[in-house]
Amino acid sequence: MGDGMALTGDNFETEVLQSPIPVLIDFWAPWCGPCRTIAPFVDELADEYEGKIKIVKVNIDEESTLAERHGIVSIPTLVLYRNGAVETQKNGAFPKREIEAMFRDFV
Repeated sequence: MGDGMALTGDNFETEVLQSPIPVLIDFWAPWCGPCRTIAPFVDELADEYEGKIKIVKVNIDEESTLAERHGIVSIPTLVLYRNGAVETQKNGAFPKREIEAMFRDFV
């Protein structure tokens, strides 16, 4: 699933809560078809907005505690953090432009 940084319970505070730029978290799993569908869009946006937004990924199979902390009940789920707090959240597979719309006004 792409080259995005893997977010874990160990680096969550540093990478998300203390981030000076917005952070988009992609909650996914390797067995999830819709997750694989949006993965290229998420990766492209990470490249296009490098330095303006941080895009990270959480494999819910490996980081179930982090998924539970965010109340993740279906994947893919995208969660946007800004200034250390959840700004918005979206569930399901969406076109690239809809994913971008989640954070465009904050970068």
